[in-house]
Amino acid sequence: MPDFISQLPGMIAHLPTVPLAIALAFALGISARYINLPPMAGFLLAGFALNGLGVHSNAVIKDIADAGVMLLLFTIGLKLRVQTLGRADVWGVATLHIVGTMVAFGAVIYGLSSLGLGMLAGLTPVTSLLIAFALTFSSTVFGVKVLEERGESSALHGRTAVGILVIQDLFAVAFLTLSAARAPSVWAFAVVGLVFLRPILNRLLDQIDYRELMALFGLFTAVVLGAGTFQLVGLKPDLGALVMGVMMAPHKRSEELADSLFSFKEMLLIGFFLDIGLSGKPTFEHLKMAAGLVLLLPIQAGLFFILMTRFRLRSRSAFFAALSLSTYSEFGLIVCAVAAENRWISEDWVMVLAMAVSISFFLVAPLNIKPHKLYARLHRVLRRFETKGRHAEDMPLEIGDATIAVFGMGRVGTGAYEYLRRRYGSVVIGIESNLEKVEQHQKAGRNVIHGDATDSDFWTKMHAAPHHLKAVLLAMPEYRANMYAVQQIKTGDFEGFIGALAKFGDQVRRLKAAGVHAVFNMYAEAGAGFAASVDDAMSPGEMGPTKGTT
Repeated sequence: MPDFISQLPGMIAHLPTVPLAIALAFALGISARYINLPPMAGFLLAGFALNGLGVHSNAVIKDIADAGVMLLLFTIGLKLRVQTLGRADVWGVATLHIVGTMVAFGAVIYGLSSLGLGMLAGLTPVTSLLIAFALTFSSTVFGVKVLEERGESSALHGRTAVGILVIQDLFAVAFLTLSAARAPSVWAFAVVGLVFLRPILNRLLDQIDYRELMALFGLFTAVVLGAGTFQLVGLKPDLGALVMGVMMAPHKRSEELADSLFSFKEMLLIGFFLDIGLSGKPTFEHLKMAAGLVLLLPIQAGLFFILMTRFRLRSRSAFFAALSLSTYSEFGLIVCAVAAENRWISEDWVMVLAMAVSISFFLVAPLNIKPHKLYARLHRVLRRFETKGRHAEDMPLEIGDATIAVFGMGRVGTGAYEYLRRRYGSVVIGIESNLEKVEQHQKAGRNVIHGDATDSDFWTKMHAAPHHLKAVLLAMPEYRANMYAVQQIKTGDFEGFIGALAKFGDQVRRLKAAGVHAVFNMYAEAGAGFAASVDDAMSPGEMGPTKGTT
């Protein structure tokens, strides 16, 4: 038996890499879920476990990882509006944070290098700043995934975080462009011509009816037109996918296009997390240095929070955005790799940063699972950092004399709003976190305001002041958001009716246990609702004998 155990790593190393990686990723991904960690933590651990067993990354896994990141950035672009990048609280925070972090981290790294500590020994001020520059980026993959999982990509803090990530990516592209290793082609300016394809692409998207064609259209637009064209002229392929997403964002079916790619994108991103773990053999010295870099993360997060509050965001919005940005980035790895290729820094720093990125994911992921509870504990301290002025989109929520509130004005929420409005009149109000959707509803004549049911400050204010609410319908698609809103409502003296959406049976049970009076299971009850609508529309004779007749 001991001989078999000693030979096991060698036997595993000779197994087909992709099936083995899938099996281990599944096992550790589902295990991470059981201990309240996001599956991505399990995927990262699977990569390091495979590395320890002698398995190495290959072209297939790298191609899968690259495709996953391209699709992620394409779907980000589909939800991004160019005007978001023009907001001072986006480009201003991103720019000041990069400069501030680079100076602060560079000073710390150079100061420690003078002590002759391990890999830090002998670093010059320039190399210290270069390493610090790689540490200024936050992970786009991590940040967007946690926002998507919480259903907060369209909220103010979600759009702010995504905008900052895009600005950071532009800084990375500028660095790669200026470095000798990644000089673009003289044809780089030709990518502007992609704009002229937009009318053709819009027309194609209008005519696509089948879901598989919709997903294939997304792949073609992101990978072929976007990433392929940019790579051809020496620009970053990922940026090309993002640009194509932004270009298609105004289309009325952009959200449907993003939904069609969701499962495919999630599957491909597993390759990205595996590839990080498979990137090389870390030593104990690498691990020590990576752990030291992770100790700097609170400075990174704190600077994000301070800068956002200086740009008049509420402490809540600033806290949630900063928390989703509190990791090191895969793009920092690219910066390090280019610097190592040019012999500006040692190749050891690529492995150190890969370890630091992975450790930062593990540490920050649990904090992003229930950030609302974390903010509720810290809000008294955090609110001291707020400015007197307030961001136009971050004003306190006022519901007036409404007695019925529908939170989440998507398809289901809008349908509920219309039904209740016909039955009860003007006492019904809709509340939506996506400002563009709010404007669309208001143009359609609906009484909809901008707000967020997961905003603990709103519920605190509602509990403290007289209100007229008698019924609350939580129509948000994300279960955690609905559950958190229920918990916030129950902390006060609200005794009215609470209804909520759910997708699975276990969610229905938990919401009812939390105090929800009626839970609508979207998947289980949709068929029954469809049958009831058909039954109402048909005459009794058309359906044959009714129940109870012979």
